[in-house]
Amino acid sequence: MVLVLAVTTVAVAQNGRTKFAADMYQAKHEMIIKELGLTQTQQKQFMPVYEQMEREIYQVNRTARMLANEVEKKKNPTDRDYEAAASALSNTRIQEGEIEAKYFEKFSKILTKKQLFQLKQAEAKFTREMLSKKKNKKK
Repeated sequence: MVLVLAVTTVAVAQNGRTKFAADMYQAKHEMIIKELGLTQTQQKQFMPVYEQMEREIYQVNRTARMLANEVEKKKNPTDRDYEAAASALSNTRIQEGEIEAKYFEKFSKILTKKQLFQLKQAEAKFTREMLSKKKNKKK
């Protein structure tokens, strides 16, 4: 488990993400491993596939954010610029869903039916915990 997480952290950091982002991915991966009760064999098979899915989703969102940022920086954006950026931002959820559906098939060859179910719960739990921590820091 530690080796997989160490490799993950290095790969994420090398992709130009911040240390904070790398730490968040590592914490998320640790939670998923724990919540799903992954065996060593499952970890070795699942985590690289899961990380690939995360990279694809990240890229979709990054592309849309870059387009939106370009429009914000323009002195006189056209309606066409606004439409393209709005469309890209709106379509990220559709693209994320398509990516997740593609990877669900791959995950189903590694995880049990129960673990497939627990995966979405673990991801939601992680998000809730991170938002709760952020909210508590503001107080």
